[in-house]
Amino acid sequence: MSEEKSQRTSVAIVGAGPNGAAMANMLGLYGIDTVVIEKTPAIVEFPRAVGMDDEALRLFQTAGLADELARDMIQNVPLRMYKANGECFADIRPTVREFGWWRRNIFMQQLAEKTLREGLARYPHVSLRTSEEVTAIAQDDSSVTLTVKRDDGSTYSLEADYVVAADGGRSPMREMLGVKLEGTTHPIKWVVVDVKNADLEQPCTALNCDPRRPNVCIYLPFNYRRWEFLVFPHEDENEIAQPESIRRLVAPYVKDVERLEIVRARTYTHHSRVADRFLVGRVALIGDAAHLTPPWIGQGLNAGLRDVGNLAWKVAAVIKGVLAPGVLRTYDSERRDHARAMIDLADTFGAMLMPTSRSVAFLRDSFFSLARFAPGLRNYVLQMRFKPMPRYTNGVLVTGQSPMLGKMMVQPDVETAGGVRRKLDDVLGPWFAIVGWRHDPQSALSPQERARWASLGVKFVQVQRSRSGASREGRVCSAFGTECVEDVDNALADWFEASGQSVALVRPDRYVAGQCQPSDLSALSKAFGEFVPQVRSPAMELGNVA
Repeated sequence: MSEEKSQRTSVAIVGAGPNGAAMANMLGLYGIDTVVIEKTPAIVEFPRAVGMDDEALRLFQTAGLADELARDMIQNVPLRMYKANGECFADIRPTVREFGWWRRNIFMQQLAEKTLREGLARYPHVSLRTSEEVTAIAQDDSSVTLTVKRDDGSTYSLEADYVVAADGGRSPMREMLGVKLEGTTHPIKWVVVDVKNADLEQPCTALNCDPRRPNVCIYLPFNYRRWEFLVFPHEDENEIAQPESIRRLVAPYVKDVERLEIVRARTYTHHSRVADRFLVGRVALIGDAAHLTPPWIGQGLNAGLRDVGNLAWKVAAVIKGVLAPGVLRTYDSERRDHARAMIDLADTFGAMLMPTSRSVAFLRDSFFSLARFAPGLRNYVLQMRFKPMPRYTNGVLVTGQSPMLGKMMVQPDVETAGGVRRKLDDVLGPWFAIVGWRHDPQSALSPQERARWASLGVKFVQVQRSRSGASREGRVCSAFGTECVEDVDNALADWFEASGQSVALVRPDRYVAGQCQPSDLSALSKAFGEFVPQVRSPAMELGNVA
């Protein structure tokens, strides 16, 4: 076994699954030299993760890949719950699109991975290396060194400023770092079956909450369908995954079980675990390497993509010298508690929806029946408002009184000066933005303050009420070059009114880092300075990240 001369990059990502590939696309967007190390030679060609929510699609919108991903996706898929007798007792179909996308979207992981890897080709400074494996890691105060083995047995050292571990639930990186997974492993197993040509007209995700054999049936793109069946303790997990057993399980739900093409069948154990640290020195853990969740609310992959959205811009900003290195510590403080909250919700949801006790099932059915007569409760369930949204109270935030501080900003459509309707994020760009409601935020700043924000790559946006100018051609404009748009659906009017403030500092992950009135914008600028290095090199300015 020979070892070659050491190589160098800014960021090394271990694992090219959806989370690792998403991280690489975001770092590529921000101009960061990145190497992705993936052990397997090719994408696994069958469905695994199948649910993507609005927050995830908003991230991919920033990465410029949402529309391409959507070409292989079924959007706005309802979630229906059925009693043992086949009666539907809940039809969850959120109608709100507060973040610009539908809340429930169904895809197939292998197709998404293909799109994400193709997206990397846009960036000459991003390299994907398959059939390579990290065998050792060492780090000091200035860098991380990985020992990488190729499939031919040769090795080389890869030195990076930072490393992202995206190598899955069994994460060798996590083990090498000595990070522990805290939580539980559930004793009940489930057999997951992917099929083609199921003769079943049921265009939804169906939770068949039958105590005799709880199961899930998921409508997938391109004539695929997934079933997940509970495996009872007395059953053999290998035997139940055999084709004859699978056909017997599926038979009650299809017209002709012999037409089924079984793509795969595998028995899984569910875990509810969170790493005791998401950050170890210069190495960050994301996705299943950092947390494992049961599938009941479809948040396994989405939780990992939230990690990506939170971490990518911080790594880029630190490497570019735009923000101080201490900002990276906020990844752990902002993400770990919310990851745990999502796992707790999944555990509760699974216990409620998939009991094997008839008495528990009866209580659940009674609850949902009563919910029909309580509009507030019904809306809470059917609009998926039970899903906890992150609300950061510490991290990259400027202290303030706004109820929107630390929350994700809404994403309605706006209309540009040229009369083009666009999603808000497409106007804000992929970096920090300062948004003023009916006020040009630059007008409240001194020339020095404007220059300081410009050096951080911040974009200024002014939002006016729809048709508030003198005419189509006579729209409100800025004397300082601020981009001016109109609130065509009155959604931002409501949001700013609820916040009580008319200026918002929006982070690249679309969370509100600060809010104030125009007269206080200078004070907000000064407060944000705590995240900026005291000495900055012009050569490391972020500049235009678009």
